[in-house]
Amino acid sequence: MIKRKLTKKIFIGDVPIGGDAPISIQSMTNTRTDDIKKTIDQINKLTQAGCDIVRCAVPDFASVKAIPEIIKGTNIPLIADIHFDYKLALGAIEAGVHGLRINPGNIGSESNVKEVVAAARERNIPIRIGVNAGSLSKQIILKYGVTPKAIVESALEHIRILEKLNYDQMKISVKSSDVNTMLESYRLLSQEVDYPLHLGITEAGTKLSATVKSSLGIGSLLADGIGDTIRVSLTGDPVDEIIIAKEILKCLELRDGMQIISCPTCGRTSIDLIQLAEQVEKALIPYSDLNLKIAVMGCIVNGPGEAREADFGIAGGNGEGLLFKKGEIVKKVAEANLMTELLSLIQSSLND
Repeated sequence: MIKRKLTKKIFIGDVPIGGDAPISIQSMTNTRTDDIKKTIDQINKLTQAGCDIVRCAVPDFASVKAIPEIIKGTNIPLIADIHFDYKLALGAIEAGVHGLRINPGNIGSESNVKEVVAAARERNIPIRIGVNAGSLSKQIILKYGVTPKAIVESALEHIRILEKLNYDQMKISVKSSDVNTMLESYRLLSQEVDYPLHLGITEAGTKLSATVKSSLGIGSLLADGIGDTIRVSLTGDPVDEIIIAKEILKCLELRDGMQIISCPTCGRTSIDLIQLAEQVEKALIPYSDLNLKIAVMGCIVNGPGEAREADFGIAGGNGEGLLFKKGEIVKKVAEANLMTELLSLIQSSLND
């Protein structure tokens, strides 16, 4: 059982972050924010996949003007991602966003920061301070180099600016594209602050690379009890970010949901297990929120014995297979009927 670090609880819209709240999954749209229809459509697809919070780039005032319509057409909290221009932050707050991603040290004078904080305070809008290894100041790099210590010191500088203004509604991220740098940065920061932490590997790459890096980086920190929100960052369809994030959380038993386990196949396998496993995975999507473990195994050796903890499963044979439930064999079925019989077994058991 993972014992999570107790951090300060904040709210982004109606989603609690930190404290005893469950870990939230976040993503970011890759549409132009001022293309309202495409942005709404993508956010709704993300929501259906299990996204809890979404972030949109706000690079200009056309994007600011789109925010009210985007909020009307969606039903999860919206964070505005803003760099450098404090007026965009003020506009986004006025437009109704639920959170800001902006570094207070990068938006100009102290008066600019005070104005943004005052507007955020009035509407109880949290600010995410996000420091990346690639966005460190020259002064920090000269002092520390591009190191975890430099990343954390940069984050602390931004945090102190908000604390000086008595504003504590914030969450922090210290991302890097290097897994080891990311791990050390978050571990150092977790020792320094009690604000909720947003975990992620930045610029993690395409789907395969991002899955591996994020599973190692995000998963290692979550196993240590560190982290309150997560984003799997990948070059591709952001819906895949949600699917991968959910799997990470389910593997660590930090979120309920269906887990499908299947063996890698070997010379003993006498059925088309690869196709069968893919068919089962697709067919069980409607049950993905149920806390079930389903096993699809290639032979009797890797059947009920090795998958004893599974709720339901298949063990392949020669052109046929065994259906089992809680490690106990239910019946023998022809290969062509295995998937339909498995679905029937699951449905009948759920209806009992």
